[in-house]
Amino acid sequence: MNIAMLGTGLIGTFYTMSLHGLRSRDKVVSVYSRSEERGAKFAKENNIPRWTTNLQEAVSDPEVDVVVVGLPNDLHKEAIFAAADAGKAVLCTKPLGRNGREAWEILQKVEQAGVFHGYLEDLVYSPKHLKAHASVENGAIGKVLWVRSREAHPGPHSDWFWNPEKSGGGAIIDLGCHCIEIGRSFIGKNIRPVEVVCWADTQVKPIAAEDHAIGLVKYQNGAIGQFEVSWCFRGGMELKDEVAGVDGSIRLDNFLRTGFEMFSAPGKKGYVAEKAESDSGWLFPVGDEVHELGYNDMFADMFNAIEQGKKPIEDFYDGYVVNAIMDACYKSVKTKKWEPVEIKEWRGLDEVEPLSAFVEYDENHWLVKEEILPDGRKKVILKEKAGGEIIEKDI
Repeated sequence: MNIAMLGTGLIGTFYTMSLHGLRSRDKVVSVYSRSEERGAKFAKENNIPRWTTNLQEAVSDPEVDVVVVGLPNDLHKEAIFAAADAGKAVLCTKPLGRNGREAWEILQKVEQAGVFHGYLEDLVYSPKHLKAHASVENGAIGKVLWVRSREAHPGPHSDWFWNPEKSGGGAIIDLGCHCIEIGRSFIGKNIRPVEVVCWADTQVKPIAAEDHAIGLVKYQNGAIGQFEVSWCFRGGMELKDEVAGVDGSIRLDNFLRTGFEMFSAPGKKGYVAEKAESDSGWLFPVGDEVHELGYNDMFADMFNAIEQGKKPIEDFYDGYVVNAIMDACYKSVKTKKWEPVEIKEWRGLDEVEPLSAFVEYDENHWLVKEEILPDGRKKVILKEKAGGEIIEKDI
């Protein structure tokens, strides 16, 4: 695949590192930057033959097969519309839009144009997530009841992130999109998100947007997705997930506490990891950052889907649903109550069975709990089916 990379910031750098190190037959052949200086430097550093400050020129390049959008949020719509009009397959970084309305317009455009579209939500492609997701799909922990996803760090790397007019919000739009889609992935993307409740505030940073938020997303089957996001966290970037099922649980540390720890008194003298705040003392490097963050498997899925003429794991419809959920979160922050998730066109299941995992002990009782006590006795807690009384007995 020949790729036009739109954007030369951190995400464009990560994407290009992944693409040039992943499959030798995929190459960035053109790069668009809003800065001549940055465009020329980026192209030289990454051995890209052409660079331009003209968006239309980049997406219309006849040698380009795929357009990758790694631009600020307020430029996603313009770039995607241009790529769709040029008949190019288009992949876009998160979030798809600054709000649900914008994301819906983007989705409508690519579907009407009939072009391939992929939503670059890298954190559902991380090696640990893919392994955990496969375990959930295979029934290792039973029905999923609750998913908690947390992303926290000291704040974004570019000025536009901090301007809600350009970004669409604060920590929710920046980090919540990751956590919400991780929840959907484990609970089931065909299960409709029905309502949310969310708290957010500006606690530390002198900005107009929220720098800290916590939210709950309720799904039609009764499952709960919980997200915690912050631009106030000190000590690096924390990415962790927990999944609770009726038969087990999963805990993931995707970044920061990965098992790679280093102490350096004089300092490591260089880059440690994304959002790291220090190069001395206890450090938590990442062995292969683009791999651990999911970029390699993400692009492999996207390009394989293009070649095979199938849908990728994540497409623009997923991005739209995430934006719709975040819209409800922002509304809940203002009203301080549960708010419905308004989705213009639901493409998942219309009817689902509510979560239920009652275990029958015998014909007269439900099993509440079974345990072995410190003295070796085995005890069960039971509920009588007829009267509802809770009892216990040794077995």
